[in-house]
Amino acid sequence: MNPFHLVLALIANCAWGFNFIAGKIGADHFQPLLFTSFRFLFLLLIMLPWLRPAPGYMKPLLRVAFLLGVGHFSMMFIGLNGGGNIASIAITTQLYVPFSAILAAILLKERIPMIKILAIATAFLGIIVIGFDPIVFNHLNAVFWVLGAAFLMAVSTVLMRRFPDMGVFRLQAWIALVATPSLLLLSLIFESGQLQLLENLQLFDLWTVCYSAVGASVIGHGILYYLLGRYTVATVTPLMLLAPLLASIFGIWWFGDQLGWRLVVGGTLTMGGILLVSIKIEKLTTLFNIKDRRFHKK
Repeated sequence: MNPFHLVLALIANCAWGFNFIAGKIGADHFQPLLFTSFRFLFLLLIMLPWLRPAPGYMKPLLRVAFLLGVGHFSMMFIGLNGGGNIASIAITTQLYVPFSAILAAILLKERIPMIKILAIATAFLGIIVIGFDPIVFNHLNAVFWVLGAAFLMAVSTVLMRRFPDMGVFRLQAWIALVATPSLLLLSLIFESGQLQLLENLQLFDLWTVCYSAVGASVIGHGILYYLLGRYTVATVTPLMLLAPLLASIFGIWWFGDQLGWRLVVGGTLTMGGILLVSIKIEKLTTLFNIKDRRFHKK
C-alpha cells in the first residue's frame, strides 16, 4: 500500500475513533434513540442521490438496513450512553469480526481453521478480562448492549454476502431511509422530553449529529470503500483496527478516562485475536510456520 493510501487509512481510523466521542456526547445530550434518528435523518439528506432500488434484492436489502440502522446503531449508542469509558465500548464493537466468522461457519458452512478458532477464543477472553475492570464492571449493561450491536453487525455482514455489492453509499442511503422513522418511533415510545429538547436546541448542539453522519459514515466508510476497490479485504481490514486505539486515546483526552491494567490486558488480547481472525489463513500459516495441506495440493 502506497503512502497516500496509508494516510487515507489513518484518516478513516481517526474519523471512526472520534465518532465514539461525538456519539457519547450526542447520546448524552439528545438521548440515544433520538440522537440516532437525527443522525440518520442528516445522513439520508446527504445520501438521497444514491437512494435507488435494487430489483430482485429489495427484501434482503431492507432486512440488512433494519438490522444495521435500527438494531446495530441504536444498541451501540445506548451502550455509549451508559458506558463508563470509551475504550471498553470501542474494543467491544470489534467483536463483530469473530462473530462474523462464527456465523459464516454456521450459516454458510465456511471452515474455520484451528488458528482462527484460538484467535476467536482469545478475543472473547479479552472481553471477559475487560469486564472485571472496576469501571467497566459497574457499567456491564453497556458492554452487553454493545455486544448485541456487534452481533447484529455480524449477522448483517453474513446476509450481505447473499446479494451483490451495491456500493457503500447506496447501502447507507437505504439504511438511513429505514432507520430514521423507525428510531424516531422508538424514541417516542421509550424516551421522553423530546419537545423540550427541540425547543431548547441550539445550532451548535447539532455538531455531534453532523459529525457522526459525515465523519463516520461518509468519510470513514467512503475511504474504506475506496481502499477495498484497490486492495484485498485481508490487506485493508487489519489497518482499520487502529480505530479502537485512537478512540481510547480520544477518551482519555476528552473525558479523562482512566485505563486500568485489566482494560489494557483485555484490550490487547481482544484486538490481537481480532487481528488474527482478520488476516488471511495463508499469512497466518506462514507467520506461525504451520503447514496446512490445503495449500500444498497441486
